[in-house]
Amino acid sequence: MAPSPLLSVQDLRVEFITPTGPVCAVDNVSFDIAPGEVLGLAGESGSGKSTVAMAIMRLLRPPAIITGGRVLFAGQDVLSMTEEQLRAFRWRKMALVFQSAMTALNPVLTIGEQIADPIIAHDGVTKAQAMERAAALLKLVNIDTSRLASYPHQLSGGMRQRVVIAIAMALKPPFLIMDEPTTALDVVVQKEILQQIADLKDRLGFSILFITHDLSLIAEFSTRIAILYAGKLAETARAKDLFSDPKHPYTQGLLGSFPSVRGPRRRLQGIPGSPPDMRNPPPGCRFHPRCPQAFATCQNELPVLREIAPEHRGACHLY
Repeated sequence: MAPSPLLSVQDLRVEFITPTGPVCAVDNVSFDIAPGEVLGLAGESGSGKSTVAMAIMRLLRPPAIITGGRVLFAGQDVLSMTEEQLRAFRWRKMALVFQSAMTALNPVLTIGEQIADPIIAHDGVTKAQAMERAAALLKLVNIDTSRLASYPHQLSGGMRQRVVIAIAMALKPPFLIMDEPTTALDVVVQKEILQQIADLKDRLGFSILFITHDLSLIAEFSTRIAILYAGKLAETARAKDLFSDPKHPYTQGLLGSFPSVRGPRRRLQGIPGSPPDMRNPPPGCRFHPRCPQAFATCQNELPVLREIAPEHRGACHLY
């Protein structure tokens, strides 16, 4: 019997209000994340990944509006929480690792002050006690405690990213959202950060929603993967199944666009065209203008995400 989900996102819908009318950025997205699980949410830039993350955390501000769906965390409805309830909920139950560590950190506060801030705000401890906990968190992410007095500009990109992770873990939440945590880092540092995250997850047992545009980053890191295209889920599967037998043509295109270091050498295949203008998305399947396997039904009927293999769902008329 499968464990009860820690996080359950049900038919989430987010619209942006524009002068020409509402634009649907996230369209009826649903997924569950079990305790200790890592779900990779992947897709091209502009697919709605970060909007999903911000909606789950209730951090969206106008013109973005959540117009439908539910977000349940351990049975609690996050979307119905008051601001006071949210302040107690965020960082203690769920925390967000922002996309750019340089802009996420305050340039005029020391690293120690920024880690200590949520500890003081939520736990009501003294500054000295919070600094002790901040030092322990730095050790946890392999940064020397002497860096407590440093400012963000005095750290490398990889160290800044570790600091952002330490801040997210300040209150030991059971669930982390990581929004492209290795953006702008070189590949060696990317690998170090991913290994650090994997080690921390194994030691502390938290769940992760890992957002990325690069499937190669989460190939061995995620338990399951969900593919997002133009605001809609195209495919969800166990990570090993998605890489060995991708069903949706969009997923196949994503996997064909990056090299494999283990398999035979092959010519890389890009995906033709561009993602649709969300102000005027195409009828039917949103991927059909770019799909090499599209047929007449794809142009008129919106495919439904359904099970096409054990624990493998796809939104495609081919199945």
